Amino acid sequence: MTEITDVAYRPGLNAPIGMDVIDFAELRDRARHREIDLGGPQRPDFHHLIHVHADAEALPHTVDFAEHVIPPGGWLWVRPGQVHQYGALTRSRGTIVIWRPGFVPVDPRPPETPVLPGDAARTAVDLALRHLVAEYADLGAMTLEAHNRSLRMLLEVLLLRLAHAGSAPPPSIPAGGPFERFRTAVERDFTRTHRVADYAADLGYSSRTLTRATLSATGRSAKTYLDDRIILEAKRLLVHTDRASADIARHLGFTTPGDFSKFFRKHDGRTPLAFRAEARGLT
Repeated sequence: MTEITDVAYRPGLNAPIGMDVIDFAELRDRARHREIDLGGPQRPDFHHLIHVHADAEALPHTVDFAEHVIPPGGWLWVRPGQVHQYGALTRSRGTIVIWRPGFVPVDPRPPETPVLPGDAARTAVDLALRHLVAEYADLGAMTLEAHNRSLRMLLEVLLLRLAHAGSAPPPSIPAGGPFERFRTAVERDFTRTHRVADYAADLGYSSRTLTRATLSATGRSAKTYLDDRIILEAKRLLVHTDRASADIARHLGFTTPGDFSKFFRKHDGRTPLAFRAEARGLT
């Protein structure tokens, strides 16, 4: 069993405040200096936008128990707080853009799987990346404030291009709207309360409003969205720590271990310990 490594944002010495662009080789060097195993589970507190070069080998990558392969020319967006692991990084080449939450004013909803832009979108995406990389390297041509402002705008263009490069454009989610506020509240409080009504009361909405907004943004009800977040954290703790099921139950806000086991089995079909054993290859 390998514990999750929490990774804090630490840019290079010459990087602008809040954003960095590195290649796979530099990522390996940084990980070596910080004694981080890139093949082990990591939970960074910042965004990763991983791009595999068009003439490079595909890159296996695991994000919260979902196994992906980023194809040549493909992209994968890993969000802050997600647990991810690199595979065969030494056999591929690519670029990674990392940034702190809030560096860009609005983050489009990230796709859950790798994106391979089609012919029509690839040129625009590639141009957006080249423009961002060129601006990033041109530190000193403008004041730091102007440089950072330019990078924010260019990164937002790249993210918007990628968000619309898939098979269907993502739904529009109003900044500061009910779903955005609900999502933030869930991340903060999902170990405290498992009732949508509590979030609605805290945020000043009705439960029906939160459900409509969450359905529009994710295709799931507010209750399903909340339950999925609890289950995800339970799985992270079961696989990547040796904490007892009863301890995990307390941490996640369940009154008794039995309530946690019943909840987990309802959503996964297995008991927490059966899931742990299977995920670790012990069955």
